[in-house]
Amino acid sequence: MSTISLLGSTGSIGRQSLDVIAACGMSVSAITANKSTALLEEQARQFRPKLVVAYDPEAAKDLQVRLADLPVRIASGMEGLVEAATMEEADTVLTSVVGMIGLKPTLAAIGAKKRIALANKETLVCAGELVMRSAEETGAEIIPVDSEHSALFQCLECNRDRGEVKRLILTASGGPFFGKTREQLAHVARADALKHPNWSMGAKITTDSATLMNKGLEFIEAMRLYRMPPEKIAITVHRQSIIHSMVEYCDNAVLAQMGVPDMRLPIEYALTYPRRAKAVAGELDLLRCPPLTFEEPDCDTFRCLALALEAAKQPGNPCAVLNGANEAAVGLFLEDKISFLQIADLVAYALEQVPKGPADTLEQVLAADAAAREAVKEGFGRL
Repeated sequence: MSTISLLGSTGSIGRQSLDVIAACGMSVSAITANKSTALLEEQARQFRPKLVVAYDPEAAKDLQVRLADLPVRIASGMEGLVEAATMEEADTVLTSVVGMIGLKPTLAAIGAKKRIALANKETLVCAGELVMRSAEETGAEIIPVDSEHSALFQCLECNRDRGEVKRLILTASGGPFFGKTREQLAHVARADALKHPNWSMGAKITTDSATLMNKGLEFIEAMRLYRMPPEKIAITVHRQSIIHSMVEYCDNAVLAQMGVPDMRLPIEYALTYPRRAKAVAGELDLLRCPPLTFEEPDCDTFRCLALALEAAKQPGNPCAVLNGANEAAVGLFLEDKISFLQIADLVAYALEQVPKGPADTLEQVLAADAAAREAVKEGFGRL
């Protein structure tokens, strides 16, 4: 049975991962979060990890008091995340932290030759070449957790020659604003953007789904993870979220992975691969599911997707700039400081302002991310 180090245990993916871990009888060596001390305490008492990390130092002090009666060590900051990612006891590191904060611990886990169950797409978006090169050098496995990339991974399992792949087809729900015009989106509120039709997720990723930036990030992630050029990746809007993605082969056969929209299915597959365990997620009833439809995404209305697809074609740091700018802009939107459409405006501004350069090292990736966030601050000041 696997021993899991779970980075980001209090978020949506983290909580569902613990459901899977409990159902499969796995053990937990470490859990981490930012500062959700009450939930961290509850999780620590249930799963009894050796290490609990609160990224926020004050939260870590609170945990020292809360967990004083348990034989558990408390750590904080990036050092704590890296320690959790490299614990000798853990054979699998599930990275479900949101944003660029997941990059350093993921690289550390790869350096320690862990299996990586990857739910932090920013790692591959910003530093995909660096991450994949490191994994190849150390022999570390990267198993995707995102539902779309898990679907592609499963559909590619029988494939021995990637030259036989004609297209990877990512499906998108279209988010809560599918079919709306830019005029209709001009005044949508934060609460509207957080009403995803099919999935229950955190605020940042739900907003990315509303702007379709999430699908653009997944497009870039697919390029890195499966070593595919952009012209071999397509996106289709599939409102029902029953088909999670497809692979089309050179003979025009199309393999699709289907299932109910429940993240516990791809989480379980990543943690139990290469075997399949007894289901934790619900069963798909084909006789009662709605008709399956497919439509082209509207890149003119949802400009974030267009920006991501353009960045995907460029070498070097544009993808890191895109991601950093988007994180900063979405943060402003969630604080009600900018409008929904201004997210794309600020991302475009950052892509114009930050000089293009290489992204071959961690330092270069972090520098591009920092420059993008500064550009968003500057652009916000000019709105």
